[in-house]
Amino acid sequence: MNGAERITIACLDLAGTTLVDGDAVETAFAEAIATVGVVPGTGAHARAMSRVRESRGRQKIDIFRALFDGDEARAQAANLSFERSYDLVVDRRGLTPVPGAESALERLGRAGVRICLTTGFSRRTLGRILDALDWWTRVDLALSPEDGIGAGRGRPYPDLILTAALRLGADDVRHIAVCGDTENDILSGRRAGASIVAGVLTGAHDQDRLRSAGATHVLGSVKEFPDLFLPLPTTANSP
Repeated sequence: MNGAERITIACLDLAGTTLVDGDAVETAFAEAIATVGVVPGTGAHARAMSRVRESRGRQKIDIFRALFDGDEARAQAANLSFERSYDLVVDRRGLTPVPGAESALERLGRAGVRICLTTGFSRRTLGRILDALDWWTRVDLALSPEDGIGAGRGRPYPDLILTAALRLGADDVRHIAVCGDTENDILSGRRAGASIVAGVLTGAHDQDRLRSAGATHVLGSVKEFPDLFLPLPTTANSP
């Protein structure tokens, strides 16, 4: 890469990108909307879950606000239920990194790249996840929408990535690489001006969706992400 594109900061999403999602997030959404009267097995529930899938990557409270047409009380009640449901996932099932995610983080850190984890979860849920994974020391910064420079704006706005740029001392937004599994992750990275905005196929959205959003690369998983801008690792038997 040329000097203008030298990567010094990597912003990586959590669920579906570095953290195995499975059905945990979708289950929490389904349970949350059921608690406010959108009954499973109905057309309304199916339509709501379809909108949830389309909106993955956005701040959770914003998804509920959109679902309930700005009914703030209902959205807040659903969001609280979502967090409780996801807490049970953390407590009962535990959390599993995407295969290769921890080695990717270690490789970035060894190369001197500053690491920021970004998410659409609340700050409280983000903290529980990092506690459960014991990842606080693996990263330089972790941001929820509540931590961004905007008024609590999450993706697809660029705020979280620009906040990471400010807090981690970026000289140029082109020195940032972004990795995520949703259209909203990609839109956020492109709007922030990052030179690398990579989609991964371990989460919510497929290759066509990621490409349409403007992904510069589509990868099998986050394990491949450091290869985009770091020298390939050598082995002891290499000539």
